[in-house]
Amino acid sequence: MKKSFVMLMLVAASFTVAASTAFAQGNPMVGGAAMYSNKDIVDNAVNSADHTTLVAAVKAAGLVPTLKSKGPFTVFAPTNAAFDKLPAGTVEMLVKPENKEMLTKILTYHVVAGKYDAKKLMKLIQSGGGTASLKTVSGGTLMAMLSGNNIVLQDEKGNTSNVTIANVRQSNGVIHVIDTVVMPN
Repeated sequence: MKKSFVMLMLVAASFTVAASTAFAQGNPMVGGAAMYSNKDIVDNAVNSADHTTLVAAVKAAGLVPTLKSKGPFTVFAPTNAAFDKLPAGTVEMLVKPENKEMLTKILTYHVVAGKYDAKKLMKLIQSGGGTASLKTVSGGTLMAMLSGNNIVLQDEKGNTSNVTIANVRQSNGVIHVIDTVVMPN
């Protein structure tokens, strides 16, 4: 019975994601700017008013060339509000040159090699019996699951983050906007 309920919820969520995916096929708006599928991850992110902290951190970590490369990458992109949830002074500490290694580990924990749109994530969650394990570029693991019709990530510390905007297609991958910074062990 419980397994049937989970399967029913996954099917319902798939329909919801499929409908939102169809809507997002154009140039979805993120942070007040259109995101263009013919531009790379960095070229789109710099235009989002909601991702200025992420862009500054990517620059400080020296990851711009990587995220402009062919990929494909799936980026779970925390908003400025997500970074604001961190303890006071955390971002300022992380972007210092002496903390570049730690910053790089955190940022690459938000990146999965390959292109995982919401439909593919849903299939992985379904085939995993309600959860999907995603290996990050940093070498860590993110767990993807559903909460209602929303994809939720759980980091290695047990904290969760909600995908608030899915399927922002890029020339070198896909971005899913998230509401909380996920942290590796």
